[in-house]
Parts: sequence; C-alpha cells; structure tokens
Amino acid sequence: MISSVSWIPKGAAKVMLDVAAEPPSMEKIRELIKMALSRKEEMDDDEVAQAKAVAKSFAKSCTISNGASTSTTSSTDPELVKFMKELDMDNYDDEDDDEIDVFSSARGDLYYPSNDMDPYLNNNTDDDHFDSDDIDAITIKPTDSLIICARVEDDGLQNMYCRQDIILSNPPLCTAWLDCPLKGGDKGNFVATGSMGSPTIEIWDLDVVSKCSCLLNLYICYISHEIMIYNAFQANETSDCDTDPSVIDLAWNKEFRNIIASASADKKVKVWDVATGQCNLTLEHHTEVVQAVEWNHYAPQVLLSGSYDRTVVLRDGRDPSHSGMKWSTNAKVESLAWDPHSEHSFVVSLKDGTVKGFDIRASDLSPSFTLHAHDKEVSSISYNTTAPNLLATGSKDGSVKLWDLSNNQPSWIATHNPNAGRVFSVSFSADSPFLLAIGAKKGKLNVWDTLSDTAVSRRYGGNRP
Repeated sequence: MISSVSWIPKGAAKVMLDVAAEPPSMEKIRELIKMALSRKEEMDDDEVAQAKAVAKSFAKSCTISNGASTSTTSSTDPELVKFMKELDMDNYDDEDDDEIDVFSSARGDLYYPSNDMDPYLNNNTDDDHFDSDDIDAITIKPTDSLIICARVEDDGLQNMYCRQDIILSNPPLCTAWLDCPLKGGDKGNFVATGSMGSPTIEIWDLDVVSKCSCLLNLYICYISHEIMIYNAFQANETSDCDTDPSVIDLAWNKEFRNIIASASADKKVKVWDVATGQCNLTLEHHTEVVQAVEWNHYAPQVLLSGSYDRTVVLRDGRDPSHSGMKWSTNAKVESLAWDPHSEHSFVVSLKDGTVKGFDIRASDLSPSFTLHAHDKEVSSISYNTTAPNLLATGSKDGSVKLWDLSNNQPSWIATHNPNAGRVFSVSFSADSPFLLAIGAKKGKLNVWDTLSDTAVSRRYGGNRP
C-alpha cells in the first residue's frame, strides 16, 4: 500500500548521496531488536537472513577473544544480551542450515563492529567500485524527477528506480517535503513523515545514506526514493494520551520554511518549528480526528484544517486567540487544498464522494459548488499549479479523475484507472505539472502523464512548460 506521495523539486537533491558520519546508537540498535522480536512470527526468509546477520554481528561485537575462550566485555549491555537470547535467530528455522558469514560481501552484511571491516565503506571510494552504469544510475541530474513514496508494504515499483530505501518503525501515513536548512547553508532536502499509531513526526535527510545500510541498494533507482533519518520530535506533549496518537497529515510552510503543521487523530492541530523541535501552537477547535491541514499560498499565516467532525476551520496564526472561521461540510473531511491561483478559494473532498468549493469572502459560508465526483469517498485531491481550475481527485473506488472548476461550474475532463485498488494519494508535479503521481492500495507507484489523454491535451496542451 502506498499511503502518500510527494514530489521533490528538480535540482533540490544532491548529485550523489552523502554517507552519514556516525553509526547507529546502541539505543537505536535496541529499538531495532525489539521490533524484530515483535515481528518474529511474521518474518519471511529474506528478513530472517538479515536478522541473523544483525544478531550474529552484535553477538561478536559484544565479546572479545581470550585465547580459546570468549569472555563478555565489561561494556556489554545486559538488556542487549537479554534481547539476543530472546531473539534466538540461529534457531528460527531448524531446516535452514546455511551459515551466514557476517564479514562476507553478501547482502546480509547490515552491520560491522568496525567500519574498517566493512568492504562497502572501504571500497566505495575506489574508482573500480562502481562501473559506469552504476555511477550513472545513482547520480541525480538536474532534469530528473524525484518522488517520495511512503509504502506500508514493499510490493516493488513499476518502471521506477529506487535511489534509497529504508524500513520505518511504523506504517507511514503522510509526507511533506521541506527545504529548511537544518544543517546550515541556504537550503536543505528533507521530508517530514507522520505514522500510524505514533505521536512522532520524523524529519529525514534525503541526501544522506547511513553507513550501516547496504550501499548496493543505491544503484537500484532514481525517480522514487525513500529517506534516511535526520531528526525527530514528539507531536504529542504527553505519552499517556487516551486517543489514537497517529499523525495523519502534514503541511510545510513555504514562506516560513522552518514551520510545519500537523493534523492528528488526537483531534489537535499543532504548529512546529522544525529547527528547534518545539511546538509553537496547539489548536483544539475540532471534536474528532483531524484528517487534513494546509497553509494558504498567499497568506502563509493562515491555516486550514478539516476533520471527521464534518467541519473545516480557518485560523490565522497572527491572532491565535481568535476563534477563526468554520464551515460545515455535512460529511467527514478526507482532504482539502487551497487553490494555488486564488487567495480566497479552497476545495474539500468528503467521505460521501463529493467535493465542495468555498470562498472565504462569502458572508453566508455556503459552498460555491458541490461536485459529485465519485461513488465512494474522495481520499485525495491535487490542484495543477500551471493550469488554473484543473483539479485531480483520487477515490476509494480505484479511479482518478480530472475536473475543470472554471466559474464554479465543475465539468469532467478525463478518468484514469490505474488498476491499483483504492487510491490514497494523488499529487501533481510542480516542475512537470501534467505528471500526476498516484499512490494506491496495491503498492504500485503510478505516474500518469495526463496530457496523454486526448481531452486533456486538447484543452491544456498549450500550457505544457
């Protein structure tokens, strides 16, 4: 399942990935082992092989040779020893008698007690380590299109290359790209992720690969790449929350580049400073799950949020004491988006399959239009940044549709069926505005060239950059 897709602007990524300076901490290692214990019964053969490699390497790294015998070092972590005993990966599959040489060049080499023993780290600067095809595959060109693809299950990618891939600790629900210079300089290349069942927002550095990850993965792809961690902070102030702590949506403020807003299942909207990891503002104007959040493109202090309580609320960050504006939607909100070509207009997609448009200047707060877009819930919407009034909708019914919203009189343009099951996320590219990324249940990333449709080409062909 692909829960979220986000485009990375062309030229934002480094030509080649940097290698992280530090190996994972013991705390991170303990966390990974705990995860392995909880998932032990669900592991497939490849995962078992990798877990064995990790287990054996840590067993060796925690002991020192003393003649014919081996004694545990004084620095051995008792908790780690307990975890290793519980994991017992050597006996996971009695029928598997193959021994894994942790210090071989196999793909199971996930960790080495010393970086000097890692052939990938020692050889990756040699001229002959990668052949010309490998170098070409992992090199990002200014013309390359990059997509962040948050997958709950790894079903592979269609006609895509994956520049970087990592397993997250919780199923991801949302992503937001940001260029806040968290490591100095003028800009960065990061993505924020929110996950199911976790109150944590993680910030991942898209230009860094961890030293302990297998560098052979790097040549596999370039148009869709996942992420390496940079920083993390808590999206809930208390750990004893009696509601679902899932972070469901994230919105980066492109004007105030260190600011990001989060929408959560705990009914709250929070505004964060990612440079400090601090929550600057907590809004509690919804009574149910907050499903969507979005900053205004023209007035970056204005924040819009939509909830399962069937309301959309506008708040102005310059006046947090003001109650803001509230619209009733008569159905649960699934997604919302500000019109990039109008300061005053936004659209909301709903669980009943409709899309409603609103103008914040309307005195009666009634919708400008109601579009019956799909037979099932409209889970995601995306405006085209080049062609005014062009909107894409993705639905639980498995289809993606394009609409012309001109004059508040929506008209259907085209329908695309990616045959990928329920659609969770759609997103137009800003650099190639008629490319639409589609994330759906079957886990295959789809990119639809909408101008390949005759009706779209006839109407918008002149808008091609």
